[in-house]
Amino acid sequence: MRIDKFLKNSRIIKRRTVAKEACEKGRIIINGKEAKAGSEVVIGDQIDILFGDKTMKIVVESVSDHVTKGDSTEMYKIISS
Repeated sequence: MRIDKFLKNSRIIKRRTVAKEACEKGRIIINGKEAKAGSEVVIGDQIDILFGDKTMKIVVESVSDHVTKGDSTEMYKIISS
């Protein structure tokens, strides 16, 4: 699954276009490498998301195209925020 779609489906970022812009600005890191919007995400990947002066670190737990609001938090595990 593309990183921009994962961030939207997991509701970490509300819109896919915002997730794409975050990737273009270098604020999304997958396994230590700067991500592009089309970068693939698989289970077990570590994602660092830079929100202003804070960094949120998560590990991908599942990848799903259709997720309810209640199940969206099960797609990842927060390591630190």
